[in-house]
Amino acid sequence: MEKTIYLETHMAIGVYGKNNGNIELLTHIYPKLKIAARGNEVKVIGEDSEVELFEQRFQLLQIHFERFGRVTESDVLNITSAEDDTFYRLDNGNINNDILLHGREGRIIKAITYNQKKMVESVENHDMVFAIGPAGTGKTYTAVALAVRALKNRQVRRIILTRPAVEAGENLGFLPGDLKDKLDPYLQPLYDALWDMMPMQKLLSYMEDKTIEIAPLAFMRGRTLDNAYVILDEAQNATKSQLKMFLTRMGKNAKFFITGDLTQVDLPRHQQSGLLLASQILKEIKGIEFIYMNQSDVVRHHLVTKIIDRYEEYDGKQSLH
Repeated sequence: MEKTIYLETHMAIGVYGKNNGNIELLTHIYPKLKIAARGNEVKVIGEDSEVELFEQRFQLLQIHFERFGRVTESDVLNITSAEDDTFYRLDNGNINNDILLHGREGRIIKAITYNQKKMVESVENHDMVFAIGPAGTGKTYTAVALAVRALKNRQVRRIILTRPAVEAGENLGFLPGDLKDKLDPYLQPLYDALWDMMPMQKLLSYMEDKTIEIAPLAFMRGRTLDNAYVILDEAQNATKSQLKMFLTRMGKNAKFFITGDLTQVDLPRHQQSGLLLASQILKEIKGIEFIYMNQSDVVRHHLVTKIIDRYEEYDGKQSLH
């Protein structure tokens, strides 16, 4: 039997190993097979049962790479010597429960603070989660990590990330370039988070085929978002009608994550933040969870916590006056 296994181009180097070390190891583990790797194709020749077993284990190597961003020789030995279900138990059971995924170059991405961990727990039991709190508390980063994990584990088919472009009126027209060039600066924090979590080529591939979509909030109108992990960032800058429009896009097998900071509303003074209203009228609906972050969740520079404290102190004095 001759079988050709195709990999996505970005995966080949990681699965093959340095100088094709993993492929060489596989030829020793399966001496009855003839194995040749070239580009994104692996050709296998041998007895039917041997080829089928190899294909199953090679698929597990690809899944391992998708989850952890690398495949070591130790991983090859563990995966090829274990039963399929044993591998999954090892894969999911021996890692810290706080770890969400392994990002680029094996970087560990995990929930650090109490409320970040609460975000992780909440999304397991609720289809819509609001995370509200000050800058630097990891709201967006944790939400994006959860979305990437869900995509890697094939719980959803796509990720949709969106933000309101509140300055997108006449000021935006003075920026150079086409519409995408004008909007990209507002969406940059979402790109930054994604770049931390997956190889660049994989991210570009996902964006090209719309598996991952990043778009301004206005582009959500009229859509039904099924089988998707959808994140609305900077939701404090969405108006009542915009947020209502967004929340009602929810389709089957969808997870919605809404993040925002009610102390940094950029809307005109006469417009109320849609996030503020939502936090008042939706909080008792079953299936929706509100998580409120605070200074103890700040994971940026230590000065950020002090800055937030001073501004809150100032705002408190102003409200008294």
